[in-house]
Amino acid sequence: MSLLPETAPAPEQLDVRGRTISTFVLYAIVERLAGLREGDGLTVLTDRDEPLDNDLHAWCSATGTELRDATSEGGHRRYELVKGPARQASGKLAMVVSDPGLEQLLSPLAFALAAALEGIDVHVYVQGPAVKALARGFREKLPGLRRPFSRFARDGLARAGHVPAQEKLRQLHRLGGHIYVCGPSMRHFRVSKQDLVFDDLPIVEYATFVQVMNDATIHVFLQ
Repeated sequence: MSLLPETAPAPEQLDVRGRTISTFVLYAIVERLAGLREGDGLTVLTDRDEPLDNDLHAWCSATGTELRDATSEGGHRRYELVKGPARQASGKLAMVVSDPGLEQLLSPLAFALAAALEGIDVHVYVQGPAVKALARGFREKLPGLRRPFSRFARDGLARAGHVPAQEKLRQLHRLGGHIYVCGPSMRHFRVSKQDLVFDDLPIVEYATFVQVMNDATIHVFLQ
């Protein structure tokens, strides 16, 4: 029988250097923490980026994840996280999204994803031309005369950590977010039920989502 004291296992490591979008980093952290037990450690390496640093601190506070240490190493930051106990959803967000443009989808989907990553119950109503974002093969584009440069814009955003709109929607869906699609908008913009990237989306109109909004604590409307 060994009398040597047990040593704690070395924390797992997640390297997300090169990506400065906080929802990309936090989603990667949530995925990694899902495979760990309460009390297990995770070392996260990121770029030195003030908004990302502030967001990571806010996320830890909101989710009960312990931020044991944060240090700078050259151009990078090292965070020592400890997985906390599971928490009940806190708050409910209701969001309406209407525009499928590349720039117009960035903020609404990032807000929805950030809320879901903090344990908020997220409900997104997709209406108007934005229903095209739920169809297979959709790729968001810049508006007007900048449209031919959409691919370059998407590539630049991807390098920072902005994943495409449909991938953000998939991430939201995997985190338990609720997505509703406007039936009349589908007919108007010729998106069929068979075109949708998810099989379980409620196809509704305004009254259904008003009921959702009635007891939401956060309301977001984006045109």
